[in-house]
Amino acid sequence: MNKRQAGRSSSAIRRTVTCAVFAALAYALMLVFHFKVQFLTFDLKDAVITIAGLILGPVAALVISLLVAVIEMITVSDTQLYGFIMNFASSATFSVVAALVYRFRKKLSGAICGLSAAIVAVVSVMMLLNLLVTPFYTGMTTESVASMIPTLLLPFNTVKALTNAALVLILYKPVSRAVIAARLLPRPTPPSGESAPTHHRPVWYSIAVTVGGLLLLTVAILLFFFVLDGDIQFFLTKS
Repeated sequence: MNKRQAGRSSSAIRRTVTCAVFAALAYALMLVFHFKVQFLTFDLKDAVITIAGLILGPVAALVISLLVAVIEMITVSDTQLYGFIMNFASSATFSVVAALVYRFRKKLSGAICGLSAAIVAVVSVMMLLNLLVTPFYTGMTTESVASMIPTLLLPFNTVKALTNAALVLILYKPVSRAVIAARLLPRPTPPSGESAPTHHRPVWYSIAVTVGGLLLLTVAILLFFFVLDGDIQFFLTKS
């Protein structure tokens, strides 16, 4: 094996390890606490999976989404295949859309556009799946499910998406730096023909991103408690 092949093998191993770490973090976060609104429950694993997608790419986001959904189904979920479909669709849609947009524009504007597109995409997909899948598994009529969209399903999925988007904005840079510092991934190199940057972004830049994320998170929390009348459950298995 020459040096180039050894380097590729080492890179593949590090990417696999990094994917496994993110999958474990997403699963652990799902176990720790849940946000519950009536019979609906969500957790924060999509934020972890999306951060992995921004760092590793959309394929990694898709794989981690599938892996976590499968493990969740066979360990703690009592909704079985129905829960798996909804969990995988939610995680994969949000994380893959955000990662795809960011892949072609690796700047703050790309991340914001990706997260905005992810919010719209996941809310749309979950509304459609609720109309198509929920009646089949729960015995509810399509009309009954449709009647819950404006008052419950739409605001619930919007708050969930906003919460995860806010956490991605707040945590992406610290997590990506930690991954590089741990040598799980190499430091990013500029494209061929371009020189490496000679200066770092000013401190206010990172502060502005964090403040923006915190404001978005605050809006999501206020909607969760005062509009949806939600509840937080700690260390409970997901229903």
